[in-house]
Amino acid sequence: MESRAGFSFHVIAVLTVLSVLAGCAGRPEGVLIPTQTQAAGTSKVDVLVATTRRPTETPGVLFSGERGKEPVVTEIAVSIPPDKAREIGQVQWPSKLPANPAKEFATVSVTPLAAPAAQSWLKGHLGKSRRVFVFVHGFNNRYEDAVYRFAQIVHDSNADVAPVLFTWPSRGSIFAYNYDKESTNYSRDALEEMLRRLAKEPGVGEITVMAHSMGSWLTVEALRQMAIRDGRVAPKIQNVILASPDLDVDVFGQQLAEIGEKRPHFTLFVSRDDRALSLSRRISGNIDRLGQVDPTVEPYRSEFEKAGIVVLDLTALKTGDRLNHGKFAESPEVVKLIGNRLIAGQTVTDSDVGLGETLGAVALGTAQTVGSAASVAVSTPIAIFDPTTRRNYKDQVDRFGNSIGNAVETAVGQ
Repeated sequence: MESRAGFSFHVIAVLTVLSVLAGCAGRPEGVLIPTQTQAAGTSKVDVLVATTRRPTETPGVLFSGERGKEPVVTEIAVSIPPDKAREIGQVQWPSKLPANPAKEFATVSVTPLAAPAAQSWLKGHLGKSRRVFVFVHGFNNRYEDAVYRFAQIVHDSNADVAPVLFTWPSRGSIFAYNYDKESTNYSRDALEEMLRRLAKEPGVGEITVMAHSMGSWLTVEALRQMAIRDGRVAPKIQNVILASPDLDVDVFGQQLAEIGEKRPHFTLFVSRDDRALSLSRRISGNIDRLGQVDPTVEPYRSEFEKAGIVVLDLTALKTGDRLNHGKFAESPEVVKLIGNRLIAGQTVTDSDVGLGETLGAVALGTAQTVGSAASVAVSTPIAIFDPTTRRNYKDQVDRFGNSIGNAVETAVGQ
């Protein structure tokens, strides 16, 4: 007779499969075939795409989920429909080919690049901020999934960055979890080397790396390797954003220790109702996944504070994602926050900036309690754990308390 644990596992797996399959239904194959059709009011996002995938001869697919022998770099331009014709945070996939740019994402151009041409592309796309924004996708992503999703994030965040995508060999199947995980290990050296090359470019001022899901493991591993080889992570890599990180919490602690004290600033997006991470947790021996923890409870509260890690808890935030695994990209408020604040390395609890204006419909209210180790938002869709703000607030409270005590002593003495 099947155990209750086994039954639960199969229920979660079936629900996950159904959700994923439903989300992919109806997409045409070959969306990366460039179209000549144009429409008024569209925007264009140019992305530099580096991959460790194996090339394919299938038109408009470009790269499969199998592992390539050498990294390959491609420039891909994606057309985004006018804002009035789309929902912010969503990828409007073509219903048929060629795509209708007035209503759907469309590929404008695909250009393979050698190393010198990739350097020229980077120089030509660096804005006034001189920032590079690197994205590493997660589990169950095809090449085109990663390209279109990143183009959406870049467009909707409105960030002044040169966008660089690193896509690793994912088979794009819910049943290929272990293969995908090994593919991240296969790709560590390539991502490390790409980040090192970007950091060495004289025109680059700073680099933000954002990773989703299983891509978080790959990203932190690449940074750990860099720190071991070079003595530290390249100083230009200043911010690391891990969204729904599919990372064993114990392993992450070890990785962070090996990266060392001179590490980038880490920001986490977590959600306790993340169904994809629930499945991952069960597959991985029931060890907590970093993207599902409650940052207000021990031992996480103290560990995040000690490490200076800012955590945004999106549990109460509702989006159209049935797995609750892609809230960071599908929420208009969150994706704007990424562009307005996090890529620039700004704290999201800085009282000098009106968060209500920054996040539009989402107003962040912060409740701090004397003696508490957390600074969290209450009765709002996003809760923020910011140990730096908590410490500053506690210092202010302590000073206020000391002032009151001194005043009382003075009054009693008189």
